[in-house]
Amino acid sequence: MSAIAPPAPRFDDVRKIAVLRAGGLGDVLFALPAMQALASAYPDAEVTLLGTRLAKELLEDRPGAPHRVVVLPPVPGVGVDPDTAVDVGEVERFLEAQRAERYDLAVQVHGGGRYSNPFLLALGARHTIGTRTSDAAPLERDLEYVYYQHEMLRALEVVGLAGAPAVALEPELGVSEDELARGRAVCGADAPTVVVHPGATDPRRRWPTEHFGEVAALLAGRGVRVVLVGEGEDAALAADIIRLTGQDLDDAARRLLVDCSAQLTLSELAGVFASCDVVLGNDSGPRHLALAVGARTVGIFWFGNLINAGPLGRGRHRALLSWVTACPVCGRDATQVGWTAPRCEHDVSFVADVAVEEVLAEVLSLLGAARSGRRSD
Repeated sequence: MSAIAPPAPRFDDVRKIAVLRAGGLGDVLFALPAMQALASAYPDAEVTLLGTRLAKELLEDRPGAPHRVVVLPPVPGVGVDPDTAVDVGEVERFLEAQRAERYDLAVQVHGGGRYSNPFLLALGARHTIGTRTSDAAPLERDLEYVYYQHEMLRALEVVGLAGAPAVALEPELGVSEDELARGRAVCGADAPTVVVHPGATDPRRRWPTEHFGEVAALLAGRGVRVVLVGEGEDAALAADIIRLTGQDLDDAARRLLVDCSAQLTLSELAGVFASCDVVLGNDSGPRHLALAVGARTVGIFWFGNLINAGPLGRGRHRALLSWVTACPVCGRDATQVGWTAPRCEHDVSFVADVAVEEVLAEVLSLLGAARSGRRSD
């Protein structure tokens, strides 16, 4: 497979590579193909991810790149808000320890570089690559950061600066037998299973709870088990879905509604996704995890987020789009992002107009493919 853009020459004698990528679950997964490309291009090198505790929990002890995960301390603009008060001594001690690693190559795939590029340069690597906006420190080889680009392809274009062509376009995450066993225990074998994740970090990306409830009721009425998953605020959303859905169902259908929110570890969640027939959710980290472990997915996206984070294929993955371009409350343009147009304060759903009937149809389509054993990639 070729690079996203014409690749630059490889660097000589690269034995240790650091990749900087903090952020949430989806952010980590978006960087996996780039790390895999680096490992393939530099087979004698160790690829170390400088990331979050969540990344360490998810990726440690799994085969392939990254070979090691080092947890970042709180760094303004890299994992925490730029104006967050942090322990400067802790950050410097971390940098000192990482400089002692003597990285040959440091890779920045954490945004536009205003904060992440100076941090990357402080690692003292022989070579540096990454993205940058006009106000960010330059790296040895860098690309202009343009917001509307798929994050996985952006990271692959970055590693192309080191002569590392893509070997995969989307993340692939192996699932252990223990994880699969836990997943099968949750999903069961007596009915088809759809796992529903109703949350998203940004409330604007959340499909209304009552819509999820309608789909869940229609599925349970057809004899489909519906398993609700999520953490934190997701548990309240799941409880609302159970309450709304159960009102009009008979006892047999009601027993098909299973609330596993706030009950699964990240490892167990991966096993559940890998064991079910279809995953339904918003644009969120768990949906990206479901794709990475091989699940069929139906995702609900604001169209701008689809550009940056949507699935690339449509055989196993379906995307339902909202074409809202302005805040439904104040009318502010929502297509300008980041530093160009600070967002308004309203947290209303930008995807509420996606129809229940369309979502149900896509779920049933993939459910039929899963139950008949068809593979569509």
